[in-house]
Amino acid sequence: MTTGLSNVWAQTKDWVIAICVAATLLVTALAEDHPDTDLDALGYALVVASGLALIGRRGTPIPVLIVTGLCVVGYNAAGFEVPAVAYLFAVYAAVREGHRLVTVLTSVALLILLPLAVLASPADGAAAEAFAQARSVLEIAWLVAAGAAGEALRQAEQRADEAERTREETARLRATEERLHIARELHDSLTHQISIVKVQSEVAVHLARKRGEQVPEALLAIQVAGREATRELRATLETLRDDTVQPLSHGLDHLPDLVQRAHGIGLKTTLTIEGQRHDVPDAVDRTAYRIVQESLTNTARHAAAATASVRIGYLPDGLSIQVDDDGTAKPGSAPVPGVGLLGMRERVTALGGRLRAEPRTGGGFTVQAELPVARIS
Repeated sequence: MTTGLSNVWAQTKDWVIAICVAATLLVTALAEDHPDTDLDALGYALVVASGLALIGRRGTPIPVLIVTGLCVVGYNAAGFEVPAVAYLFAVYAAVREGHRLVTVLTSVALLILLPLAVLASPADGAAAEAFAQARSVLEIAWLVAAGAAGEALRQAEQRADEAERTREETARLRATEERLHIARELHDSLTHQISIVKVQSEVAVHLARKRGEQVPEALLAIQVAGREATRELRATLETLRDDTVQPLSHGLDHLPDLVQRAHGIGLKTTLTIEGQRHDVPDAVDRTAYRIVQESLTNTARHAAAATASVRIGYLPDGLSIQVDDDGTAKPGSAPVPGVGLLGMRERVTALGGRLRAEPRTGGGFTVQAELPVARIS
């Protein structure tokens, strides 16, 4: 939006400058005394054209430079002693865009042709020659000034761009340092504890099997969860340390494993897929998995539920997710906005979807999400 307004303002400014220059040159031409000839109409037309050509100076500075130069030569040959103001604007614009060599060559050609055009004009020969010699130095001075102004602004813009790049590089460096700091903190605070849980569960499973005892389902679930947590934590730490590393991706294809792990902790969970399955963007795929994972985790931790159901609906332009449980949540009670629900809502909102998490009418809790997707052909 801001860029669009800036472009409109720049175009409007170019039009205003061009019209003002054209009007000023025309008034100057009308006010001066020059011999009446058949070339008067052409001279006035070239004077106005030299000003109006400045409309395109921002996008096509070299053509504008050439056109204004030819107009100056033309109306001087027609007997109009009008200053080459439009050409000076064109010089400024061309040098500002970095076309210094072309500008110098064009200006040298103009300085050579302009005296010849004045001498060829219908004005008195001696007076025309004196006028051409008198203003040669002034023309060179103005051309140098216009070129210097364009070069000065070009260098100022380059310095501003370089300063902006430096700020961006500094920001990226700080972000990298912060990611490394977070990675170290996570490694120190979580890896050790998760490794202890993983090792202890594996030892307990090994000893139970060695004694010929039946291994409890909860212990097997802890063992699987410990391995999965270790793998995800390592992948997350690698992503934090190096932003070129792709994060570990879990999606809809991993839901059966997630449901199976829920069985292992005593939560009887069913998975239902509805609609014609089609590919979805990776972000939607990951978000759907995380919504189901967080919903089942909350159910196991807080709901005191015995069963849960997961429904995934493939819609023509979206994906629906619904996770219900038969826990102790009562209708009409407000859900406690924990970190898990907040994270789910942030993920869904980032994709332009909708999330509803509340107690069900018949008891228990429901999480419903709708994620918009574009069909991938």
